[in-house]
Amino acid sequence: MWKLTRPHNKHDKLVRDNLLDLEDHHLVRPELVKEDQRQVWVLTKRGHGEAKQLLEPKGIRVSALREKKYDPVTGKLLGASYDDHAAAVTSTAAELHVAGIGHRLGFQTEIGHRLGNGYVQRADLVVRAPEAGVPVLLLEIDRRSEDAHELVAKLRRYWEWGRLLPKDADKHTVDLVRSRPDVIGRLVDHEQRLWRRFYPPTGREGLVPVAFVFADTTEAKVANTVKVLEESGRRYWAPRRYDTDHRGITALDYGQAVPVVVTTLEQLQDHGADAAVWRRLGRTDHQTLTAALDNPDGDALYRAQATRADAQAEQRRAAEREAQRPVCWRCGQKFTDERWKETTARGGAWSAGDLTACGTCHADDVAREEAARQAARLQAAASPPPEEDQEPGRRGRGFFRRRS
Repeated sequence: MWKLTRPHNKHDKLVRDNLLDLEDHHLVRPELVKEDQRQVWVLTKRGHGEAKQLLEPKGIRVSALREKKYDPVTGKLLGASYDDHAAAVTSTAAELHVAGIGHRLGFQTEIGHRLGNGYVQRADLVVRAPEAGVPVLLLEIDRRSEDAHELVAKLRRYWEWGRLLPKDADKHTVDLVRSRPDVIGRLVDHEQRLWRRFYPPTGREGLVPVAFVFADTTEAKVANTVKVLEESGRRYWAPRRYDTDHRGITALDYGQAVPVVVTTLEQLQDHGADAAVWRRLGRTDHQTLTAALDNPDGDALYRAQATRADAQAEQRRAAEREAQRPVCWRCGQKFTDERWKETTARGGAWSAGDLTACGTCHADDVAREEAARQAARLQAAASPPPEEDQEPGRRGRGFFRRRS
């Protein structure tokens, strides 16, 4: 814990003096001496109790108490309760903290993630560092004590946990997911899932990111393990093509994938956790942690490409429509949208006049017809009344008259 609590100290004298003082108060005890002559200290039962009172009210989980174990024959105190894996976990946390990724009290170990079948997948280390662009990261520290396919199984379990619904999910959603598991990615967003009850939004597409940190192993073993992770775990980490009718979309959908990055503890110690020592599965280059977690070919690119594709499709539709626009047979001008609508609207042909004439020519036709009607009305008003067919002073004879 020296590098985690005093990252800028070149020597651990201050930490050692404090440990000796805590030992005098029966709060800690030395458990073993490692090969580099550093002592491993652990909490006593009394110290464990005080640590719980101090930390757990602040939401910081304290690891289980390590009881003293003695050799049954010699009675010598054994140090087997502490292993190199725990040291690698603590060292990884220290390197992240030194690089400004996570507060010293922002790390948690052995955090359980319960699956639907009751199995609990425990993360070796969980870091929350929103100020460093990493709201949450689950870390698995592997000293190559596990088969590569077991790491694939861990990845699968994290993927499955990320798709679970909370117990208080509404019945309609639960029934829908049971009958059609594919709706998890299409209709049930991340805000409706269990993982959002435990962790904040990641700020990126996909599920909670997972990091595999390899320690105390060779480059060849790491390369072989990563190859198995990439090939056998593709279903869980790989993005998918967007389900869209747009043409020219190269962006990928990371919405249902687990972002997976890999590195080694030796790289973290040699270059720092903020250096380009992380490799995202599916990529070839090493990047910084935030760059490796980002998706430059994901949702942002999709929105840009979809907007561009919409604009291009609209241009194509406009060009196709323009090619079909009628031309006036009299003056050669194209129809306006209004005139085109008049000649093609249902029932509009009855009042549209000559369907081959543009709006201007049609207006001329209407004007001529109106002028002709006005002239006819004026002529009718100016004409004299018809003369009566009778001689003056002679009484007209009726239809029934006397015959002479």
